[in-house]
Amino acid sequence: MIEPDVIVIGGGPAGLAAAVEIAFAGHTVELVEQRESLGGAIHRQPIEGVQPIHQAAGPKARWQALADTFSAARIPVRHASVFLGVDGDGRVLIENRRTGRIEQLRPKAVVLATGAVEKVLPRPGWQMAGVSTAGGLQVMMKETGRAPQGRILLAGSGPLLIAVAAQMARLGNPPVAIVEAGDPLQRVGPGFAMLGHAALLREAAGYLSQIYLRRIPWMRGTQIKAIERDGESIRAILRRHDGSERQITVDRIGLHDGIRPNDFGLPNETTDPTAGPLIVRAGDCREALGAFAAEADGRRAGRAVVDILSGNRDRAELDRTIGRARMAQATLAALFAPIDEQPRLARLTDETILCRCEGKTVGDLRQLCDRADRLTGREVKHNGRFAMGACQGRFCAANTAALMAEINSGGPAPSTEDLTGRRWPVRPISIAALTGAIPPNTENE
Repeated sequence: MIEPDVIVIGGGPAGLAAAVEIAFAGHTVELVEQRESLGGAIHRQPIEGVQPIHQAAGPKARWQALADTFSAARIPVRHASVFLGVDGDGRVLIENRRTGRIEQLRPKAVVLATGAVEKVLPRPGWQMAGVSTAGGLQVMMKETGRAPQGRILLAGSGPLLIAVAAQMARLGNPPVAIVEAGDPLQRVGPGFAMLGHAALLREAAGYLSQIYLRRIPWMRGTQIKAIERDGESIRAILRRHDGSERQITVDRIGLHDGIRPNDFGLPNETTDPTAGPLIVRAGDCREALGAFAAEADGRRAGRAVVDILSGNRDRAELDRTIGRARMAQATLAALFAPIDEQPRLARLTDETILCRCEGKTVGDLRQLCDRADRLTGREVKHNGRFAMGACQGRFCAANTAALMAEINSGGPAPSTEDLTGRRWPVRPISIAALTGAIPPNTENE
């Protein structure tokens, strides 16, 4: 089997755009996707036999054009395959979940397009059954064509909450309320700045029309203070920015506090062709700029690989597109900024769970940080078992590092990587599977 020049990891808009760019430049390329369908989280496709849910006209048209271009390029796709990493000898390791085997490749370059993950800030009770991410609810709707059942509360901050609420409403079960920490209607400056991003405004207007048509309460300047069990239901205790409180009892809560790059465990970018495969990141795993920028950044990454492999090309137009997307995300961040700007993690009670895998609390971390010789992130991990559970820090390391910085303000701020490190394999895999995939090195025998 002839190995491709380039492997692209991830079948979302950034990965597809990068693969097309590389293929059209004359290089052989294969795409590795862990699901059975392409599209990523942004354009998640329904399971077989399910009708796609309603999409805004702009995103629908962008996806159709990209999917048609990718299909015309006839790029091979390894479905149900998971990227494990690049080993010290430059081999790219892939877990083929159809065969249960580990496959190894030696491409000239690797494009990493693994997308973004949701940020969720800890709240008392956020670890309870019935509490998930709002993005997880959205993915479920895209796959099944059905709204989540029961009384649903969406809470946190950001425009995704509005999109999910509108999609739930179209599918027949609108949420009981949207709890938004910011108040976009009071942010005059960022509101006017959004006029420069017409496509985003059109999409938002479509979602907001559903919110007002279905009379879904949009509780701005409000945060979830705590989540408690209430028989078979869960009760959210809400606090407004003026200090008043109220309670809502629901069946399920979807939390969302923004997005961040899905770069957990990924190898660093490398552009030296003599030191193993080139490694270039694309889309939200490089910089979380959302759907509008993902495709453009995929093309940028594809052309960057082509530059190194076969010569220079002009990327000025793509750089302008990504720059505009960066401005749009900065404007959205200002528009949805929480009304209460005080540090949110430092105000959590000691009993609040921080690391769900190991059951470690905010109080546990404060005890570790309450000493004259400040512990590093790595020391907190090994002394307190933060980021040591099944997820290996995917969901708690960023919050743990942020809380350490708030507790010990004024000193060097720990990073997520201080707790997680950077190593392969990216995903857990048995030693037997690895040893079966990699032949012994006998060059020195």
